Amino acid sequence: MSKVLTALDKSGSFRVYLTVSTDMTETARQIHNTTPLATAALGRVLTGAGLMGLMLKNESDKLTVQFKGDGPAREILATAYGDGSVKGYISNPNLDMPLKADGHLDVGGALGIGQLTVIKDLGLKEPYVGRISLVSGEIADDLTAYYYISEQQNSSVALGVKIARDCSVLCSGGMIIQMLPDAKEASVDALEAMLGELEPLTSIIERVLLRSAGMSEEGVLQEVLQEIFGGMPEEFAPEILEFRHMQWQCDCSEERLERALAAIGKKDLREIIDEDGQAELTCQFCEKKYLFDKEHLERIYHQL
Repeated sequence: MSKVLTALDKSGSFRVYLTVSTDMTETARQIHNTTPLATAALGRVLTGAGLMGLMLKNESDKLTVQFKGDGPAREILATAYGDGSVKGYISNPNLDMPLKADGHLDVGGALGIGQLTVIKDLGLKEPYVGRISLVSGEIADDLTAYYYISEQQNSSVALGVKIARDCSVLCSGGMIIQMLPDAKEASVDALEAMLGELEPLTSIIERVLLRSAGMSEEGVLQEVLQEIFGGMPEEFAPEILEFRHMQWQCDCSEERLERALAAIGKKDLREIIDEDGQAELTCQFCEKKYLFDKEHLERIYHQL
């Protein structure tokens, strides 16, 4: 389980959402058996979607973030709920490409040219759908652009995943800063100056973790917040509002997979019953397998 810190600066100009999502990203890596590049890409999307999900009003509200491009990654999708639950997958978990010139994993190149789609299901008749062309494929840049273009919200998104030598997740984290309607001009200037000099988020997290062994998750997040905003003028220093939970959690079930089988129609379902006598479906989010024997398939068929 990961914790998410929410803070508001003293002048009421901006809100901060900050998390260390190492556990969640490592869980996703183990489930999908991803390569380092695929882990970095999926971890960024999961973290970004998780933070965005916690901005929803109700715990049952759902948000889906889909990155789709012409690169070898093909598609990365994450679904997050207002209660902090997150799940996701990458179409190509075996993704592998040369490092960029600066030695970093090439997430942007892995996605290529494509689209970012954000779907918000708020329990209304129709979900809200926002869509933009990918700016760089680097996930954080694209989410920043999405907020500006689709929601007219000035935001800054930072996401990072650092991989250990054994290919596990050394550290993972994310931050979203959102400007508020009555933001002070001096606050905007101070933020821009700070962000212009900000080092990679994973470097800050790793440094804090090294010197804070045994510290609580809340304590680590407080230290990371201080590292990021410590140089800001005192009147714009963020003050912590609350801590919330964010965790990997798949809500698949036999009932959901039954509905998926029913959705293929009577003709195709009859063919499966007559030719195969059973069906095995795998949840694309958690890789859990569901086996439906002939008797079960017949029940679904007669209910149609």
